[in-house]
Amino acid sequence: MALQADDDVGDPQQSMADFAYRRISDKILSGDYPAGFRLRERELSDDLDISRIPIRESLHQLEADGFIVTYPRRGAVVREFTVSDAEELFDIRLNLEVFAARKAAEFVAAGGVAPRLAELQEESASATAREDIAAVAALNSALHAEIIAMSGNTLLATAMRPVLGRLQRLFALASDRDPQAQCTEHAGLCAAIYAGKPELAAALAYAHIELGREPSLAGLATALTTGHKGITQ
Repeated sequence: MALQADDDVGDPQQSMADFAYRRISDKILSGDYPAGFRLRERELSDDLDISRIPIRESLHQLEADGFIVTYPRRGAVVREFTVSDAEELFDIRLNLEVFAARKAAEFVAAGGVAPRLAELQEESASATAREDIAAVAALNSALHAEIIAMSGNTLLATAMRPVLGRLQRLFALASDRDPQAQCTEHAGLCAAIYAGKPELAAALAYAHIELGREPSLAGLATALTTGHKGITQ
């Protein structure tokens, strides 16, 4: 029997829609729902054991975040991810994430405290050491999201949500970056933020993003040609 919205507490409808969003996006990232896959509400409800109303709501957010696209008479399908999409992502990251890193460091310099960033960095380093690639991907994504949250700019956080969604698609498909090198880069970036050094944090964020461009694009091009799928961040 499908779960109903009133099975939860607080705002049950939104809670179930968020749950549906996570389940569907996870299946897109894992390849269970590949590019071009049709997302029919009734079938999703049966597959995920969730009622159709939160499924419908989650599809709107999935489209906004770049996971799916809706066509007239065809309905919702998993969006294809292209090399051109990835190039645009890196271009926008060089602006928005660099700004976020600068503002995060300013937040710390003004006396702000960010224990969650330190926790995520430690957990990511641990996952890297034990070569848990899936955990590294999830934790690194969360680390970037935390830096954005630390900026204190709600408009930036809103603007970055679809960017982060598309980034998850990119890194679920392919990337040839060395996880240990990324861990080292994250450590340097976080250290600059902890030290309250905005310009250093911005410079390190820029370098981190730019260093990831070429291997990520190369890995994606190979994945789209061969159908190979890997996960990193």
